[in-house]
Amino acid sequence: MPRLTELASTEERDGALSVMQELFPSLDAERFREFFTDDDYRLFALVDDGRPVALTGVSVQRVMHHERHVWVHDLVVTESRRGEGLGRRLLDHVESWGRDHDCESVALATGADRDIARLFYEEQGYEEWGSVYERRL
Repeated sequence: MPRLTELASTEERDGALSVMQELFPSLDAERFREFFTDDDYRLFALVDDGRPVALTGVSVQRVMHHERHVWVHDLVVTESRRGEGLGRRLLDHVESWGRDHDCESVALATGADRDIARLFYEEQGYEEWGSVYERRL
């Protein structure tokens, strides 16, 4: 059974890069490390045999429509371990962590082309609230 932990050291985080690259294939080590210069981004992992097999990156945010909430920036389970309930374990942890940090909800966005991810979140009881639009600057 994989152990849940927060990846706090540079070495631990570097060991998680290959898993995060399954979600973002073009992510390189330098860009990945930049996320940790902001104290608000936290990275939790399920670790099996000393290696991360699932990750979620979160932060606490406050916006008008969600008030104080945990924003799930990233959630990925390595392809060979999907279907084992690891994503649900990470979401359970995020929800508990959010309650401990006085959050009222958990929110996230997923790509419009990620039908499997959308189905997964709906099966976990998450409701589609709206759409995310962006424009590159």
